[in-house]
Amino acid sequence: MQGPEAAATATLSAQHRTDGPHGLPQDGGSARTVYAYAADPEASLPEGRFVEEIRNVLHHHPAPAAGDGPLDELVRRAADWASGERGRFRALLGAEGEEGNAQAQPGGRPEGHRQVLVRRAVLSCAPLSLMSGAWLQWLSAPGNADAPLVLRILALYAADVGAGHPAASRGSAYLELLRRLRLAENAAPAVRLTGDQRITDGAFRLPALLLAMSRRPDDFRGEILGADLCLRAVGLLPALEMVRAALPAEADWDTIDPSHRRDPEGPSPAEQCRTAVDELLAEEGERAAEAVRAGFHWALAALREWSEALHAELVAAGDPAFDMAELMRLRSREGAVYHHQFLLEGKSLATWLAECRTDPGPLLDVLARSKLVKPGRSHASSLVRGLVGERGPMFRVFSPEDLVVLRRWIDSLPAEPSAQDAQDAEGAKDADTVAASAGSPARAATAGTKDPLAAVAGALRAGSRSPGRTPSGLREAYHLLMNRTDTPALRSWAMEYVAGWLARSRHGMDRTNMPLPERWGHEGLRPWLQAQHDRHGAEFEENAEVPLPSREAVVDDTVQTAPLTLIDGSWLQGFTDYEQASSAIGHSLFETYWDELGNGEPHLNHPLIYRDVLQEMGVELPPTASAAFARWSGFREESLELPVYWLCVGRFPRTFLPEVLGLNLAMELSGVGGTYRRARLALKAYGFSTRFVDIHNTIDNVATGHSAWAADAVDTLLASLPDTPGPGGRADVWERVRVGYRSLNPPSGMGARLAARRSRLTGRRR
Repeated sequence: MQGPEAAATATLSAQHRTDGPHGLPQDGGSARTVYAYAADPEASLPEGRFVEEIRNVLHHHPAPAAGDGPLDELVRRAADWASGERGRFRALLGAEGEEGNAQAQPGGRPEGHRQVLVRRAVLSCAPLSLMSGAWLQWLSAPGNADAPLVLRILALYAADVGAGHPAASRGSAYLELLRRLRLAENAAPAVRLTGDQRITDGAFRLPALLLAMSRRPDDFRGEILGADLCLRAVGLLPALEMVRAALPAEADWDTIDPSHRRDPEGPSPAEQCRTAVDELLAEEGERAAEAVRAGFHWALAALREWSEALHAELVAAGDPAFDMAELMRLRSREGAVYHHQFLLEGKSLATWLAECRTDPGPLLDVLARSKLVKPGRSHASSLVRGLVGERGPMFRVFSPEDLVVLRRWIDSLPAEPSAQDAQDAEGAKDADTVAASAGSPARAATAGTKDPLAAVAGALRAGSRSPGRTPSGLREAYHLLMNRTDTPALRSWAMEYVAGWLARSRHGMDRTNMPLPERWGHEGLRPWLQAQHDRHGAEFEENAEVPLPSREAVVDDTVQTAPLTLIDGSWLQGFTDYEQASSAIGHSLFETYWDELGNGEPHLNHPLIYRDVLQEMGVELPPTASAAFARWSGFREESLELPVYWLCVGRFPRTFLPEVLGLNLAMELSGVGGTYRRARLALKAYGFSTRFVDIHNTIDNVATGHSAWAADAVDTLLASLPDTPGPGGRADVWERVRVGYRSLNPPSGMGARLAARRSRLTGRRR
């Protein structure tokens, strides 16, 4: 074993004996738990203790002496650290080691050493890189979607997800790298990474907390922006710089790098984030400044700690025995169930494997001395030949990747142990003893922080301290639903409201002529869409002689529609979720949402444009997110029914996907070609701006606009489903799409409202 690799292997082995296998209870697995839960687009993370425990983690790393300096200094320190760290990782590819291995590449490295470094680095960076930018996903909400700061953050996030294109996010570029390296079996969706035991628990800690904070945006906006600023300053993760040097053409490295601008004409992501931070500080002062610094310092400290541990792991991986020890540890639990009759030096292999879970060294030693292994000659060793062959008792027990690890280890074993080998082995034991007493830098990186997110995961499992307040009616519900976060009581109320609204929408549907056909055809909805557009145009012409409504009626309609229009796009808020926003179905829904809010430009923001029209009419409304807005006496109660449905259903993009797609299609098609044109005539007749209806009549068009995208999203979903009866089949899902379509304007008769009431009552009894 080579000098630095021996020390690193010994150090990491000691850590494993102390902390337990990756991802198992001894190692906590808490980061995996938090990561898995927070990656859910419908996640509801509790307030109270959970928020307190996250703050404890954030402030666990005290700011250095220069921590109170200007942000520019913090950014410079992060960039300087990243530059030096990238050099350290690049050096691993070209570092020369001692000679003497049976098969070596230039520089004395064992065969396949570079591939081992790349594989380990790429897997370790996956939890963060697959979700690059995801921590910004909930910073926009129905109640703040007209705020310039939020629009600026949303512009930064839209670039991260590749707005308007499927599989165009930074995470998608990283997924493609994993696929090219054949490491993607547990990578899509990203939550499946938590089951990949090749990735250490430590690799999940930073992204897990970032994702957790993203689900509590009102509690952690400053910390999220501070952490984002740090990550933009660092840029491409140092370990990935090594991978890029080894595989310059295997990935879209510019997209993977969070500091690289995706629009060549615009500001860099770091500049965008810094501008957002400055606006936040101008709005909220020192309290926000402290939060930004806390997020920045925590992110940099977490990056350094993780990078140090990963570097030590890669140094140790220069010894094939390290990979072999990891493999045996990961497979020992299942293997210990078998092999009770097979003896190695008087002890059953099952016992050796059971002991291997905490210390694989003795098993490796006994295997190297056994008849299963021919040191230095894997081609002659039964462990990787007859035993795993088609007729062998261990056929397909090891994956092709596992067999590479086994062969590398066997080939690295000296055919005849020398005196120097014995001396090296004794030195390794000594290093093991020193490492076990926490004497090495890599060990110190985790000393005293055995499971840093244990308390966070515990608070997550415990849930909310109380269910919270149930809305007393539509007005209170409207106000509470302005934010992304919720309580168990609000979540239950929202689910019941959606169920009741959909029951009302479903009532009598089979006895009514529905615009959508009874069955979905393989030709898709584009032909139907064109026919509907033609009908809208014909109706507009037929009604040309119908008198326009009075000025009072126009103003009243504009006012009563305000609770709906000022939350434009809120039925799609769930598709800001990172993996939804770049999915085959969700990418166009995110782009629609992004358009409704003006693509980051206040002068194009639909709620702001609508407020301008209201002001022309002499109507000054309170801020949309305020309780005063929901209580405003000028709104009739029924004017809040549909907006509250939008706010509720938008929180459940998975649960109600077919219904949301149907609603989206109805909404985007509703005014194109007819209603918007007639509304324009009325507004113009009384001297009001027509900009709001003009912009909708163009961006919602049936060729390249929102209504076309809405139809395509439905077709994408239906085309992927089996044409079989029953739940989940194409007919069942299509019926749900039709109900969603009708939910924009459900029947209002007594029977429909009774159906809604029965559905809500049924939900409460469950």
